[in-house]
Amino acid sequence: MAKPLTPEQRIKNAAKLIEEARNIPRPASVGWDHFSYTAQVKDTLKKAFELIKLIQHSPSADKETKRQAKDLMDSLPEIEREILKPS
Repeated sequence: MAKPLTPEQRIKNAAKLIEEARNIPRPASVGWDHFSYTAQVKDTLKKAFELIKLIQHSPSADKETKRQAKDLMDSLPEIEREILKPS
């Protein structure tokens, strides 16, 4: 059985996923390639959200970790807009 991740590890992994979403190559066209790009970015950011969404309800996480998780969750919509904004 896999060892569960600590809240701090979850936050680090979520930050890596956000960076991964930023590094997905943007297509030159606005057709199906752009649709696929948008889906990949949203899916990657959703994985980051899923990693950290329950940290704020975890009794084992300290207040600082909960605040970091909440700040990261609150910034996800802005990060998505930043990544997907038209160039």
